[in-house]
Amino acid sequence: MQATDHKKRWVVKIGSALITADRVGLNLDNIKAWSEQFAALMKDGVELVLVSSGSIAEGMHRLRWKERPTALHELQAAAATGQMGLVKAYETELQKHGRNTAQILLTHDDLSNRKRYLNAKSTLGTLLNLGVLPVINENDTVTTDEIRVGDNDNLAALVANLISADQLIILTDQQGLFDKDPNKHADARLITHATAGDQSLLTMAGPSTNKLAIGGMRTKILAAERAARSGTHTVIASGRESDVLLRLHKGESIGTHIKATHKKLVAHKLWLANQLKARGTVIVDDGALEKLQAGECSLLPVGVTNIEGEFRRGELVSICSATGLEVARGLVNYNATEATLLIGCHSDRISERLGYVHEPELINRDNIVTVGDE
Repeated sequence: MQATDHKKRWVVKIGSALITADRVGLNLDNIKAWSEQFAALMKDGVELVLVSSGSIAEGMHRLRWKERPTALHELQAAAATGQMGLVKAYETELQKHGRNTAQILLTHDDLSNRKRYLNAKSTLGTLLNLGVLPVINENDTVTTDEIRVGDNDNLAALVANLISADQLIILTDQQGLFDKDPNKHADARLITHATAGDQSLLTMAGPSTNKLAIGGMRTKILAAERAARSGTHTVIASGRESDVLLRLHKGESIGTHIKATHKKLVAHKLWLANQLKARGTVIVDDGALEKLQAGECSLLPVGVTNIEGEFRRGELVSICSATGLEVARGLVNYNATEATLLIGCHSDRISERLGYVHEPELINRDNIVTVGDE
């Protein structure tokens, strides 16, 4: 991850522990310091997108709430109130350096709807070309459990996929990923280099201890795996390190560097892979399973043994083995009722079962992404 001559594109995510002042409102000194680094990087040709936590914490401060609420409507109220201060803080500091900022609020629906996904991609690309720093957060004001991305680590990874970023930098209050909990083990060793998708990393990652944060180190490891789908490398580093972004830009080894080794997915399949919530499940037999895992294969009704859940034509479904292992996901050509009637059916007999034919495949290969591709 050494500095190169080509223009870099980075997504930087800043966590709640760094953005708040002793968990009370925003840490304006930190925001000032990061903004100085953002401006210096942009001047040096780095295209930046910022995913920043802090809206709910700032909202709690403004509303004089001592504990993070659990009720959805109260979380939404806090986010709506705090988002004003969060964006204003970044805008104020970046304008001192002659840089404009833009606010973008996203939900999972924005990324799962193909048209809105492409619109978001186009908007971000235009802002980067104009030298504007987009500040992104989940749209907590309107999100429900059904449309939540879930945490800002995951959101940052999705944004990295969206813009094909070279690097995702996750700034946290930890030095990086350790082989054991450094708060409990004096001999804990910092993992300086790792590979995305290495399952042993998850065994090292523990839960968050910050009451204002949603995710812990585990979510950051999973975010690195997701970012790797678009060939994006990830760095997990301490935001308390002085000039951490500038030093990373110079090639200094700070924190945990997680290398992306996956084959980059084509745009359409990258979008499919980034749809987090499947609407139903299609269980397949061993023959279909083998063909799907080999890649470049449509799923025919004859290879289906069971249908679970409710879904409409064109929605995303999970494709699983008889043991429940997810092997792929894809956009289905028939709704759940139709698909159930087609279990084990040869394609030339679909009309006999339904009285009509949408497509000869339950899921076309162009609309399937295997778990191995990710």
